[in-house]
Amino acid sequence: MKLFYASGASSLAPNILLEESGLQYSVEKVNLDKKTWNGGNYNLINPKSYVPALQTNNGKILTECAIILEYIAIKAGNNKFIAKYDSSEYWQQRIWLNYIASELHKNFISPFRKGNWLPNTKESKKLVYKRVFPRLKFVDQKLNKQNYLVNNTFSAPDTYLFVMTNWLHRLNFGFTNLDNLKRFDTEMRKRPAVQTILKQEGLPHSLQDES
Repeated sequence: MKLFYASGASSLAPNILLEESGLQYSVEKVNLDKKTWNGGNYNLINPKSYVPALQTNNGKILTECAIILEYIAIKAGNNKFIAKYDSSEYWQQRIWLNYIASELHKNFISPFRKGNWLPNTKESKKLVYKRVFPRLKFVDQKLNKQNYLVNNTFSAPDTYLFVMTNWLHRLNFGFTNLDNLKRFDTEMRKRPAVQTILKQEGLPHSLQDES
């Protein structure tokens, strides 16, 4: 498998899960400003012009972070990262994958920004925080007395949620009144796979504060 990623983007989640899985994979870094990668025009890989994209072993391209995470989890086998289909645990994991994609991920993306998918003006940061905080508070409450989203066991949705808490760091939003999310973020950063991928990806893409 080959993962197309940009440093610090939502592609961080499948990058971590691939590292956790032990599956054979490679990565290709994408320049989202120029829509290029080492092989040329990234839009030929993903016409949606964003990451992640995953090239499967049969050459097919998958897009959308939640779908890619479930695909990797299934390929890893043993129900380790996603539970058996149609089990109660499976549906809880699917709920979280969809909630993070629709209610957190997309609400972090501000239409009022300059050259970046995350907010990078004072006005856009205020707007985004107003939108995401109630949703983050909901997650924080669900993490009461547990370190991971489903049955207090690491699974695919946790990698996606970690992208969100990582963005809280990047945007200097902090974790005020989000103590459980802060604990979750701390626990995730202790995982060797997370440490490996954060080091590999390096500085996040196009993070510039502009007024």
